[in-house]
Amino acid sequence: MSRVLRPHHGMCFQFYEGKGYSEDFTDHMGRIIREMEADPSQIIKLQVETDIVCENCPNNEAGECTTADKVKRYDEEVLKACNLVEGEEISFAEFAKMVRDKIISAGIRSDICGDCSWDYICSAK
Repeated sequence: MSRVLRPHHGMCFQFYEGKGYSEDFTDHMGRIIREMEADPSQIIKLQVETDIVCENCPNNEAGECTTADKVKRYDEEVLKACNLVEGEEISFAEFAKMVRDKIISAGIRSDICGDCSWDYICSAK
């Protein structure tokens, strides 16, 4: 069974350094990243909806994101840049490599999510 992941979280994972909305959120996100990295061959399903990372996010209100329009745009741009479609299932390792190669190394990360409140973390690296 695959785990659901928002496409833009593939970028967040690349820059994660333990900062976030709250300690509860950062502990949860760190745990998810460690689980994914421990088994990079696991299959993820890319969905433009709340996912396993969103579970502890303060913007998640009863399964709906309060910043849905903005993060939906991020998700759609990641899918487009990686030539993927919503609902596609792919290994975490393959997806992480695509994000690194087609977005981060290509220098288009800030075009996708430069208006994110956490952009200062990604811009510094």
